[in-house]
Parts: sequence; structure tokens; C-alpha cells
Amino acid sequence: MNYDLNKLSEQQEKLSTLAALKKLLELIRHERTVLWMALFAILINSGVNLVGPLLIGHAIDKYVIPHDYHGVLVYSAILLGMYICGLVASYLQTILMGGVGQRMLYTLRNAIFNKIQLLPVAFFNQNKTGDLISRVNNDTDKINTFFSQSLMQFIGNLSTMVGAGVFLLCINFKLGLATVAPGAVAWIITKVLSQWIKRKNAASLKSTGGMSAEIQESLNNFKVIIAFNRRDYFRKRFDSANENNYKTAVKAGIANNIFLPVYSLLAGVAQLIVLAYGIHLISTKESAITIMNYKDYGVFSIGLLIAYLTYANSFYNPLRQLATLWTTFQTAMAAWDRVSGILGLDTNLVTIKDTKPEASEALLEFRHVHFAYPGGSEILHNVCFKMESGKTYALVGPTGGGKTTTASLIARLYDPTQGTVLMNGKDIRSLEPEERTKKIGFILQEPFLFTGTVKENILYGNEQYKNYTDKQLEAVLKESNLGELVAIFDEGLETKVLSAGDSISLGQKQLIAFMRAVLRNPEILILDEATANIDTITEQLLSDILERLPETTTRVIIAHRLNTIQNADEIYFVNSGEVIAAGSLDHAIDMLLHGKRVS
Repeated sequence: MNYDLNKLSEQQEKLSTLAALKKLLELIRHERTVLWMALFAILINSGVNLVGPLLIGHAIDKYVIPHDYHGVLVYSAILLGMYICGLVASYLQTILMGGVGQRMLYTLRNAIFNKIQLLPVAFFNQNKTGDLISRVNNDTDKINTFFSQSLMQFIGNLSTMVGAGVFLLCINFKLGLATVAPGAVAWIITKVLSQWIKRKNAASLKSTGGMSAEIQESLNNFKVIIAFNRRDYFRKRFDSANENNYKTAVKAGIANNIFLPVYSLLAGVAQLIVLAYGIHLISTKESAITIMNYKDYGVFSIGLLIAYLTYANSFYNPLRQLATLWTTFQTAMAAWDRVSGILGLDTNLVTIKDTKPEASEALLEFRHVHFAYPGGSEILHNVCFKMESGKTYALVGPTGGGKTTTASLIARLYDPTQGTVLMNGKDIRSLEPEERTKKIGFILQEPFLFTGTVKENILYGNEQYKNYTDKQLEAVLKESNLGELVAIFDEGLETKVLSAGDSISLGQKQLIAFMRAVLRNPEILILDEATANIDTITEQLLSDILERLPETTTRVIIAHRLNTIQNADEIYFVNSGEVIAAGSLDHAIDMLLHGKRVS
């Protein structure tokens, strides 16, 4: 299965904006009550802004021109009360939508992180960590900005603009058509440029993710950079990523700001139309299709012209704001494409229907197994072998021969592209993840630890001992012959551990990974170069611990140092896609020296 998010994002761009928006709105379905309240508040504010100009025009004609100051004061008080109500409604809407945005951000980030937790190792092999971090942090924040700050503004401006258009047409239909005509031009321009703006924002977000990936890689490998004095190399790589981000950001900025000057020009044209045509109507004493008390006058008046200009502004000011909001919307949609790329993925390591186990003496069996990494050539070809309970098996072979891949298939980090891996006669794919991880312990070639203590890392994923005190856990470790390993750490179980720091050595990290795996009492224990960074004395201690494991525990050892496999019950030579029984240790050495099968 293809898990490359960059390729998936290209496919996402082909989806319509409406379809993408519908999927995005699904995230806030549970906020419908709050959204309706916010919508009601914004409509009140829009209504106040729409009624206000009509009252102002009426007051000018009825009270200002005739110098009736009492009427002016009465209308001023009415307008003040209305605008205070509009202010309260606007503030309430801001508070409500701010809460919706933050809760949506919380839900969205949880959804993405939980989805990432469910995806297989292949997903992480095809995507850079820095880009994933950018999607979780930066892209979700873009979506939150739109929902918390722009969505209701967008609806409010749209309702104000539509209402103003209705008033313009009702007051004088011909003048109304002439006034809103530039708005139609604005709609055409928006329709034409929207996808282009979205693409520019998508490119900018992608380059931000790429730059984040470069920073993450440089910081994680800083010791290597210092050791080889290659600051110049990583500086050039960062400069390249930074320059790409700068160029895409500039292009996105140009795209995002292209609407505002165009809309401002069209708004100016509309005001000129209103002034020119309105003065013409006044001079010719043309009648107006009026509402409220304008029928008393029967002709287009000065107050009506002022009201008309205000409505024209109420039509085009929201349009100018919509220009900014529309680019925010396109940015959010571009971010959503990147985020939904993760949410739309499913693991290819699905648990299949439980099958009736076959009668088999083998604990583990590879039956005609083929495997290839996504987009790569086949690594294993028609591999068949069996492993029995309680025995020690060694996988040897040249670097890149397929040893770790074979072990990964045993632990079901991947599924075969063809063939079947059986455990106790059952397809390993039918085992639930919890059951499989209890049965199989895996000490990785590069052990990963979490920030915390030695105790927390030993008990990671082990529910059996999670509530044990230090003394109780020490007793358990002693019973498992692991007590001497704990003594190697200065502060014992409470020794501090950093996931990527230098608080402990690489060898000590391998010891923690060793204890974590052994303490689970697995049926199969896989050791992938588990002693590569450990001194000879400690290595002997680990060998003694392995010898004292339960008789039913099957050990699978991957090693380049042959002294670590001299006591193996069976040795398999792994190379060129084949797993071949090597027989004796001497025979395995010959195969390693020649890099091929020895008859």
C-alpha cells in the first residue's frame, strides 16, 4: 500500500472544494447547537448594520433637513441602542466560535495522532518525521484559524452583502443593478483564481513541512555533523529548504493578496456609479421604488442617496473582507488536504477472521513467503522454514541480505506480499495485536526509549506490572535474572532517560530494551544485534540470562559476531532473498565468506 503523503496530497487536490468542506464540517457536527447560537448572533449584527443606513437616510430627509432636532435625538438614541445590541451579538459570536475552533483543534490533533498510532511501520518509512510534525501542528492551526476567526465572519459578511444587495434593488431597481454589476465581475474573478490560490498555499505548506523535516534531521544527527565537521553540508541543505520555503511563501502571499486591490477597485467603481446615477435621479426628480416612509416623498432624495451610498459600502466592504477571508479559506482547505491525507489512511496490517489452527509441531512457519518494500524490488523470494518451541535459531548473512526483514515479518511489522506466516498453526494475521505482542518480544537493532525513567521504559506496554512499586518490580526482575542489569544504572530503576539525549549510553539503551522484552516472557524473543554496543562481560551476562529463560521460549538471534550464535540449535543463512539452513557453525562461516550457498 502506498503511504506517501505527498503523492496522496496531489490526488486530494482533485477533490472539489465543496466535497472537502463537507468532510471538514463533519469534525464539528457535535457543535451544532453552538454554531446555531453563533449564527443567530451574527445575523442580529448583520441585521443591525442593514437597518441602520435606512434609518439614517430617513432621519436626514425627515428631521435633519427640516431642522427637527428632537427627531434627530430620538433616532440617534434608537441607532445607539441598535449598535450596542450589534456589538454584544458580535462579541458573543466571537467567544462562541473561538471555543468551537479550539475544541475542533483539540479533536483534530487527537484524531491525527491516534490515526498515526494505528498506521504500520511502512507509513513512517515513506514520510519524514518533520513533515508529519508540521501537519499535526502547523496545518491544523491553519484550519483552526479559519474556524475560530473567519467562518462566522465569512457568513456575517455574506449575509450583510446579500441584505445590502436586496435593499439596493428595492430602493431603485435600475440603480441597484448598476451598483451590484461590479460585484458580478468580482465573483467571476474569484471563481477563476480560487484553485490557483489553493495550489500556491498547498505548495507553501508543503515547503514548510520540508523545512521542518530538514531541521529535525539536522538536530537529531548533530553529533555526527560535529564529528565529521559537515556543518557546511547541512547548512546548504537547510539554505535550500529555506529558500524554497521563502519562494513558495512569497508566491502564496501574492496569491492571497491579489483579491483585495481588485475588490477595492470594483468598490470604487460602484460608488462612482451610485454618485453619478444618484445625482442624475435627484436632478431629474425621478421617482424611487421606495420602502418605509420614502413613499411620502415619491422622488429620489438626498437622504435616500446617502442611504444608498451606505448600502453600497455595506455591499462592497464585506466583499473586500471576503477577499481576505477567502484566501484564509483556501489556506485552510490546502491544510485540510494535507491533514485528511493522514486521516484517510488505513493500516494494511488488518486482523483477518480467525482461522481454524492446523495441526503443526512448529511454533512458527514461513510458507512460500515473498516480500518487497513499497516501490522497491523483492527482498525475499519463496521463503520456507519452520521454528520449534524452546530452540535457539540464528539468522546470519551479509549486510542487506534480509535478516532484519525476516525478523520484522516474524513480529508482523509488515505482512508478506505473498505467502503466509503461521504461529501455532494459525495465520499470524488472525492474532489480535495485544495477543501477538504478548507472544513475540523484539529487541530492535536501534533501541528506542521514551523520556522518563528506566522503570517506565521497562514497563512500557506491560500492563501486568504497571502498578508495582520499585521494590516489587526489583523482586520480579531478580526472579527473571535481570537484577544484575538494573545495578548497572547509577540510580537503578529511577535513572533518568531521554529519548534522544546522552543521559545514558547506547549500550545501556540496549540493556533497557533487553529487560523490557524479557520481562514480558514472550514465546518468541527476537534479538536483532542486541549486543552490538555491549561490552564482553555484559554480553556474557545477557547470554546467561537467555540460557535461563523458560524452556518454551524460542530465541531468534540476528548477529554478525559469530561467537554470539555458537550455541544456536539451528543456523539460517539469509542472502539474496533466500533463507537457507546452514547446518553447522563452520558451514555458516563458509557461506558468509563466500556470500552464497555452499553445497
